[in-house]
Amino acid sequence: MKRTPESPHLAALPHLWRQRAEVIHRYARAEAQAEIWKLAADELDAELQNQADELLNLTDAAQRSGYSPDHLGRLIRDGKLANRGRPHAPKIRAGDLHRRSRRVAETPSEAYDPIADARSLMSRRNGGANGDPKSHAK
Repeated sequence: MKRTPESPHLAALPHLWRQRAEVIHRYARAEAQAEIWKLAADELDAELQNQADELLNLTDAAQRSGYSPDHLGRLIRDGKLANRGRPHAPKIRAGDLHRRSRRVAETPSEAYDPIADARSLMSRRNGGANGDPKSHAK
């Protein structure tokens, strides 16, 4: 199921479910159903906390976040991320990770073009020529 702008984020669901339980309890006087909503909210809260507390090595943290292991190691060395492991075996708490946004080419013209990239590289190496080595010969 695709998330819509009005659909709640997973972390917001326990609060939403507790609100629903309160409404059910208050207006429908259905204590059993309200208690089910509260129980589900408590279970989801506990699972979200367990996932957030999971300790990841740099490789696993990189896969989850989209950042490279080297970049995450640098963030730990710079004190921007806490090392929950040992000095030469760092671990990162999953809840401390932020996902890297990935911009996807919206049109084929924005996709990577290896030929244009090679021409650009040749141009820089040849001092600004159009990428054709013959254009520099005199």
